[in-house]
Amino acid sequence: MNNIQKTAIAILFLVAGLILYFSWHNSPHLSQTSVENNSSEGQIPPSSIPTPKLADPISNAESRITKKPFGIYITPQTSPVQPEKFTGFHTGTDFETTPEEANIPVPFYAICDGKILTKRTATGYGGVLVQSCTIENQAVTVVYGHVSLTSIPKNIGDPLASGEQIGNLGHSPDETDGERKHLHLGIHKGTAINILGYVQNQSDLSGWLDWQKIN
Repeated sequence: MNNIQKTAIAILFLVAGLILYFSWHNSPHLSQTSVENNSSEGQIPPSSIPTPKLADPISNAESRITKKPFGIYITPQTSPVQPEKFTGFHTGTDFETTPEEANIPVPFYAICDGKILTKRTATGYGGVLVQSCTIENQAVTVVYGHVSLTSIPKNIGDPLASGEQIGNLGHSPDETDGERKHLHLGIHKGTAINILGYVQNQSDLSGWLDWQKIN
């Protein structure tokens, strides 16, 4: 075999090697993008993970909001509840009971996970329980007003799970402070306990969350 033939064979081997190299390097199955995609296969992007929905504080909750929703301005003259002793912008949501529930226990439930911060009698509420919670990535305190304290087996510091029955609504005048049988639910921003049922300036409502809007 002469030198020319040897040179031609060497060039053929070189070209074949180059072809194989570039074919392997550019393979879509081995590209960086493909490797990254395969490593994340089966994972749910964080943006697509749904935010957990709050539990209803009472059965048929939405249909019970008929008199005092969040933010309504109340006076003794214009209130949908008569007689009325309060004036101001409502910081919570009232869930009404039906005539059929007048003389039977009506359960109420924790809307989220968190510990009991206080459980006591307060003017304007009768029985009131306040729970710590995190909603929409912010710390809040949840106020459950007009409740029967004797129906609540747990105490301050005990945990509550979302959807767990806390107790029953108040029935007697001392349990509701003379109010009708219903549940007042307030959600105050921050960790400080604030059980105000009304504020005098509409701008002060910014310190509270509307259950209907976040649920």
